Formats: sequence, structure tokens, C-alpha cells
Amino acid sequence: MSLPAAKSLHVDTRGKGTYGITREIQCFLNDCGLREGQITVFVRHTSASLVIMENADPSARRDLEEWFERMVPESTPWFSHTTEGTDDMPAHIRMALGRTSETIPVVGGRLALGTWQGVFLFEHRSAPHRREIILQAVGS
Repeated sequence: MSLPAAKSLHVDTRGKGTYGITREIQCFLNDCGLREGQITVFVRHTSASLVIMENADPSARRDLEEWFERMVPESTPWFSHTTEGTDDMPAHIRMALGRTSETIPVVGGRLALGTWQGVFLFEHRSAPHRREIILQAVGS
């Protein structure tokens, strides 16, 4: 495949939580043949975000999820944007506190992540959703 290359990745969530996507990103790199460069990972939603986080011990991600729950609780009485439920505005705020994109170096055809790093979609809504993530690789 010629570079730059792009792809849409779809992730079906079961509701709130972190969903590992490192393997899918690496498979895309393998398919497009990128050896040196960078990849941008972008989530196309206002109630989900991305995070590079501890990938070995799931309790680190659970602690992050709990921190977000405590910082932006649902059913906050003064939120006016509740059209889609009590988790609607909290999900938007949690997304704004997070990131919608990550840029990761690619070295030798591999994501240049640290030993304990993984890339995760962070779903902020209670109900299951199908999330779209755009992957774009540039380099050689």
C-alpha cells in the first residue's frame, strides 16, 4: 500500500470502560507496510476519548475509570444537556478532559510505545455504542 494510508476502525463497546485497540492499530501498520513515521489515531465522537495507559494491570484502568466517575458524576442536577439521558453531559465533559487523538511514532514497523503502554478507546456512555476511529499513517 502506498503511504500515507488511512483506515476506519470500528469498536463495539459494552458501555463505560476502556477497550484495547493497540493490536488493531499494529495490524493496520503491518498491512500498510509503514516502517518509519507516525500514526495518528482519532476518535470521531463527543462522548468517547482515547488514552495511552498501563496495559499490564487492568486495575490501573479501573482506577482511572473510577476517578472520572467521581470527578463528573451522573445525575448532576444543574446539567441542562440531558437529552439522551443522565450520562449525556457527563460523557461530553469526560471526553473534553481526555483526548480525541493520539500521535504515536513508528520505528522499525512497530508502535514506539513503552513496555507497559497500550492504546485504549475510553467509552464514557453507559449504553453500548459502535465507535469509529480513524487511523492515518505517514512515513516510509
